[in-house]
Amino acid sequence: MPSDRKPPSASPAPRREPPEWADGLKQLYDSVVEEDLPDAFRDLLARLDDIDPKRGSGQGGGSSPSPGGGAAA
Repeated sequence: MPSDRKPPSASPAPRREPPEWADGLKQLYDSVVEEDLPDAFRDLLARLDDIDPKRGSGQGGGSSPSPGGGAAA
């Protein structure tokens, strides 16, 4: 019975050159990573850090009423 497997090659596959756009994409990514965090975003994160976890436990935890507004039967 013939096998669908190819025999292992004697030499490793040749390395491919990265596409031309790869360097530009990496430079764009690096520039975004190096940007300073906007003050408004920094303030929002600080306010979120100050929230008491016990106070927010009723939000989004599955204890909210069903979307229909009525109690489940």
